[in-house]
Amino acid sequence: MTTLPDGLPAAPQARHPHPPPSPAEWDLIVVGGGHAGVEAALAGARLGVRVALVTFRQDLLGEMSCNPAIGGLGKGQIVKEIDALGGLMGRAADATGIQFRMLNTRKGAAVRAPRCQSDRFRYRDWVTASVLATPGVEVLEGEAVALVLEPGPGGHLAAGQATIPWVGGVRLADGRVLTASAVVLTTGTFLDALMHVGEHRVAGGRVDEASSVEMRAEFERLGLLTGRLKTGTPPRLVADSIRFDGLEEQPGDERPRPFSWSTARATFPELPGIGCHITWTTPRTHELIRDNLHRSPMYSGAIEGVGARYCPSVEDKVVRFADRDRHQIFLEPEGLDSDRIYANGISTSLPEEVQEAFVHSIAGCEEARFHRYGYAVEYDFVQPSQLDNTLACRDIPGLYLAGQINGTSGYEEAAAQGLMAGTNAVLWARDEEPLVLGRHEAYIGVLIDDLVLTNPSEPYRMFTSRAEYRLLLRQDNADARLSTRGHEVGLVGEAQHEAYLGRRAALERARELCDTQRLEGKTWSERLRRPDVGIAQLLHDAPALAALALDDELLESLETDIKYEGYVQNQLEEVERARRQESLPIPPEFCFESLSGIGPEARQKLSSLRPRTLGAASRIDGVRPPDIALLAVHLERHRRSQ
Repeated sequence: MTTLPDGLPAAPQARHPHPPPSPAEWDLIVVGGGHAGVEAALAGARLGVRVALVTFRQDLLGEMSCNPAIGGLGKGQIVKEIDALGGLMGRAADATGIQFRMLNTRKGAAVRAPRCQSDRFRYRDWVTASVLATPGVEVLEGEAVALVLEPGPGGHLAAGQATIPWVGGVRLADGRVLTASAVVLTTGTFLDALMHVGEHRVAGGRVDEASSVEMRAEFERLGLLTGRLKTGTPPRLVADSIRFDGLEEQPGDERPRPFSWSTARATFPELPGIGCHITWTTPRTHELIRDNLHRSPMYSGAIEGVGARYCPSVEDKVVRFADRDRHQIFLEPEGLDSDRIYANGISTSLPEEVQEAFVHSIAGCEEARFHRYGYAVEYDFVQPSQLDNTLACRDIPGLYLAGQINGTSGYEEAAAQGLMAGTNAVLWARDEEPLVLGRHEAYIGVLIDDLVLTNPSEPYRMFTSRAEYRLLLRQDNADARLSTRGHEVGLVGEAQHEAYLGRRAALERARELCDTQRLEGKTWSERLRRPDVGIAQLLHDAPALAALALDDELLESLETDIKYEGYVQNQLEEVERARRQESLPIPPEFCFESLSGIGPEARQKLSSLRPRTLGAASRIDGVRPPDIALLAVHLERHRRSQ
């Protein structure tokens, strides 16, 4: 197995003063029952604390607001990492998936990623039941409208002005006050949210659910900077009104693989598989959309928030790609017992009658009936540069933010943040070292590092291209990278960790055989490095290796470790070079504004984002390598002067 180096030094933490001992009702309060909130609450429970999970409705925990799918490029790796840290998402997907596929199988191992189509309703119910059955977690229905602020201990001063308060709980709309040592907010798309369909708009972050307005005012009171983003969802169609014959079917893998190592291989998958179908927009579709752009809230000016370039609405596709006469649509079932079809690829907020007209111009959908029309949601988010890399608010002790409130999109990105925020909130309350993952250790580390070094101008989504060490961060080695880290913190129990150690021992035995046993004058490893020799051929030629009876997933990891060994070593050397730069701290009092020789854009961004290390400064967009070289000189002068 490839041995990763020790983690890069974490950015220096502003270790907030801790609240004095108090008879708090809870150790941790989590606000929001989406994917971030669920993982945050369960992380706290695994660490042995009392958790209150506040949500509008306890029967909708883990609700899939948009696409009923888990994983994908960059995202599947995150799900595997969540599982390696003891999280829930991978197990929930395995238990409720109705189609599993490994993406990019024709490309290199660094960019392969698992994805599953889930039964939306079974997924929600499975997650809800799991949370309600977790000891230490109590789910409370209600709306959090304000934070409980307590006087800061020890006279800790903010900018020499006043004592910094710490967050000691939340107040609900019905007057209840809940107290705790720390609070994690995971408000998703509900923060001052508006839903748009054509000229009509209504408050709410999801159909039939309310908007969180008062908490938005609370952020203003605390001085937190916010922004406005937009997301959208496509129509849901009635299955028996679609003519599937003649459409291309997209089946799942013949031999599907689960996300979680704890999922029993003998009984996987648990549910019957189901196919998706592919269709396309037409020139008539585009004509109808162009003729009604003035009625789209995105183009009429009704929506102020910025949507994602990588997941555009169908209106955006028609405008931005005017030279294309068709766009792909995936017709995806929402469940085994449901007649709803998710029309993936035509997210829209056009008026209902326009949606009907253009959908009926699509092959197979000529007579389609609607379960629900597409709509857009715009909502507020908190600029994540105000967080440190534990997802704590830098200037508000005891407050952590996770999920779409930080400007991200996607269930997987939200769940990862929730897990890390919940964990670090508990560790902070215990005055223990935080759990911070480096960019070379996990996609989760890339995600959080990207967030705290930027202020997103559009919803952030993970891609494999964002990870410079993606060959180290493969989906097949997530447990090797993170299980022991999770066990040391307390997130991973003994049974899960012992199972990982067993897999590691099996791989080490297999690797030892490959490095020492010879065939036709070459070691098995040398043979496997040949492009024309795969693991199946090696098993045929080396019965002793086959006798180890490794499963397909371990064999794939063995083959990848051996074939890519040289490339992996190159990336490890890159990590070591980055370590030297990353470890150079930037003092909190360092004045970026007065730096000479550095470009004005770089100086402005450095002053605004205030990176904690030279390595963090180098990853800020707009800060060039010459700026970093000069910054290193200024830091050395500052060190000598001190």
